[in-house]
Amino acid sequence: MWPGIRVWWGGAIWRRLQAAGFKNLVVRSLEELDLRGQAAVTDFFGRERPEYVFLAAARVGGIRANATFPADFIYDNLMIQTNIIHQAYRHDVKKLLFLGSSCIYPRLCPQPMKEDYFLDGKLEPTNEPYAVAKIAGIKMCQSYNRQYGTCFISAMPTNLYGPGDNFDLLNSHVIPAMIRKFHQAKVAGDPEVVVWGTGTPRREFLYVDDLADACLFLMENYQDGEIINVGVGQDVQIMELAHHVAAVTGFSGQIVLNPSYPDGTPR
Repeated sequence: MWPGIRVWWGGAIWRRLQAAGFKNLVVRSLEELDLRGQAAVTDFFGRERPEYVFLAAARVGGIRANATFPADFIYDNLMIQTNIIHQAYRHDVKKLLFLGSSCIYPRLCPQPMKEDYFLDGKLEPTNEPYAVAKIAGIKMCQSYNRQYGTCFISAMPTNLYGPGDNFDLLNSHVIPAMIRKFHQAKVAGDPEVVVWGTGTPRREFLYVDDLADACLFLMENYQDGEIINVGVGQDVQIMELAHHVAAVTGFSGQIVLNPSYPDGTPR
């Protein structure tokens, strides 16, 4: 059962659970339940009594959104996860899966990123408030496990894309932002598209329905309180990604890099 905001991560988990034959599912939209409200979340858990919780609800976004709304990113995520994790404990949830982020790792993390590198260096400044919130969620799960004997696990997905993504240029991640930019440029007949940064950073991308498969697998098979990474083991350079998106959208103009904008984490 999954209480949470109907964001695209959660939507993929929802589809996966339905495909697996689960019937007794619980969901609320943001309009129905603001997970930042302690009293509302307490009431929800008291009425619905979920046995299993996929904590996918979060405020997420790309470099621009993180840089523009750092207070919102740290506040909203801290409130959402704190309310849900604490009420999961209070209402005897059998198991909770908390979804973190690869940005919890150091900015200059050795490659490939291993779980052992968690808290082993400085974070990337452009998304540090979001990363700090996710780190707090991980530590909260581990602390409740240690003190109360709960079974709260944490998975760290790599960058996600897929159905239900956010294509708003202020708040979106890199793939949907590029898709919208290149598509609009093609429709308008623009001669060029500007890509943020130097084009050299590398990113690993995971289809959101594959993450949902992993979430169900972990819920059924993983019991350890230590974090576990979820990815594909291959990455792509941002400039190479831009050429892929240009080809898919049919844009034949020039791709222009603007290094005055931040790159974010190098890899």
